[in-house]
Amino acid sequence: MRLTSPSFPRNARKALGDDNLKSAMRKLAEGFPVARLAAIAELPEFEALRDRGREIKDHVLANLDLYLERFERTCVERGGHVHWARTAEEARGIVLDICRRVGAKTVTKGKTMIGEEIGLNKFLEAHGVLPIETDLGEYIVQLADEPPSHIIAPAIHKTKEQVADLFLEHHRQYGKTAKLSDGADMVHEAREILRPKFLAADVGVTGANFLIAETGSTVIVTNEGNGDLTQMLPRVHVVMASLEKVVPTLEDASTILRLLARSATGQEMSVYTTFSTGPRRPGDLDGPEEFHVVLLDGGRSAVLGTEFGDMLRCIRCGACMNHCPVYNAVGGHAYGWVYPGPIGSVLTPALQGIAATRHLPNASTFCGKCESVCPMRIPLPRLLRQWREKAFEADLPSLSERFGLGLWAFFAKRPWLYRLATRLAVAVLGALGRKSGRVASLPFASAWTDARDMPAPEGRSFHALWKERRG
Repeated sequence: MRLTSPSFPRNARKALGDDNLKSAMRKLAEGFPVARLAAIAELPEFEALRDRGREIKDHVLANLDLYLERFERTCVERGGHVHWARTAEEARGIVLDICRRVGAKTVTKGKTMIGEEIGLNKFLEAHGVLPIETDLGEYIVQLADEPPSHIIAPAIHKTKEQVADLFLEHHRQYGKTAKLSDGADMVHEAREILRPKFLAADVGVTGANFLIAETGSTVIVTNEGNGDLTQMLPRVHVVMASLEKVVPTLEDASTILRLLARSATGQEMSVYTTFSTGPRRPGDLDGPEEFHVVLLDGGRSAVLGTEFGDMLRCIRCGACMNHCPVYNAVGGHAYGWVYPGPIGSVLTPALQGIAATRHLPNASTFCGKCESVCPMRIPLPRLLRQWREKAFEADLPSLSERFGLGLWAFFAKRPWLYRLATRLAVAVLGALGRKSGRVASLPFASAWTDARDMPAPEGRSFHALWKERRG
């Protein structure tokens, strides 16, 4: 996938002016976070499960080589093939080689973020193999020729009207000439179009939520069943996963599964949780003739053992995005790569370099909501702060940014002057917003007030209240 993270400020300004995006993102804020709260309220041991999940992932990361080797050994024992890819180029080449060897003309794809990361669709198309996304959200963004904007809800940025227009444009070739307005009708039409493609595909490509070292199995969770059809109907099933997806045992996978859906969509479990272990065996009624697992490093091994290693605990639930005020304002495309939101702002600099992605760690209010909802307790604000420090040390921020930080530091090092300046600022802002309770425009703060009003200060400062209550 092409990196546009260097243009994050421009991307964000464009997103803030998109009324359709605003309408779509409001539905996100009203959906997944509310469902998550309801789901965890029904599970008293949720916090204990978070601790256990973190322990499992930390143990795996400390012994990653051993568990990956065990996964490979057990997968091969059960008839599978494991391929190791250091880079996106190697991973794409492996998939293409498999397709060419079996004479594949079409490939159905279940949702795979690694497939997005390596730009698999465009690559296969350029080499004469047609990829067909089968997750409804992924299918919609493929029709729109756009990347996903969310890890679990790829088309969350689209309104129903926009989806209806896409279906009308692209489904005419199948004799569908009516513009639909009902969501259920759209789903039915998409299923009708996709079903023959499932049956005709030569190769199916899916991602994996977990790789189980104990059994050599891969696990995917979906709500549509498309993952099952993608891996069972074609002759060849290819799984794409990054190294850190491995867990030791079936019990460990089950533990984290209890966290995953609750954190992602507010479900106790996804509708489909599918374990795949090798190709079809004698007597099996269905399943692929060949089972391949492509393991991508893509820069992750370089993160192990560093101050950023905690981010490899991520299980791609999307909870940090669902609760992030910045993501909810600008959507996923503004971040400019595969992984948006708080986790993307930490992961993308690690995999793509801080020089090209320095704006992303600044795309945070540091409200801490992302860490509070992360099922793996990843300290996202701390990691974002560390990337900011890395960028500053590399002299990457602009002159105006460095001047602003220097000015703030000047006042912060002189508490009496800081208190005087804040008292004056509070008085001025309070006067400006006395009637409406807000300030619509401020010099030197247009980046804030162009998109939202500044609430007018009320009463005394925090320091004044703190001093009074302590006294």
